[in-house]
Amino acid sequence: MTRVKSKAAIKHRKVLKLAKGYHSARRRRFKQAKEAVMHAGQYAYIGRKLRKRDLRSIWIVRLSAAAKQLGTSYSKLIANLKKEKIELDRKILSDIASKNPSVFEKIVASFKSK
Repeated sequence: MTRVKSKAAIKHRKVLKLAKGYHSARRRRFKQAKEAVMHAGQYAYIGRKLRKRDLRSIWIVRLSAAAKQLGTSYSKLIANLKKEKIELDRKILSDIASKNPSVFEKIVASFKSK
């Protein structure tokens, strides 16, 4: 007769492989490894959402600092950009402000002179 591989053993190996770097029983015992892997997945999912939130706040802080140097505030900067229909998002504006201050100065000057 041919040997049938156990579906449970395959599932166990898969979970234990995911728990490879964990400490103590969380890496050796299936039941505890399964719990740890499941929670790690939840934390990773939440972390991906939180990273987006953190990055946006960093962009806003950078824009605020750059705007203050040019004599305006962050809220006025965003309001004037919307009014002038300049559709640059915070990520791009932050990048411009940190890497090309002269270009950012021209963007601010475009609505400041009016």
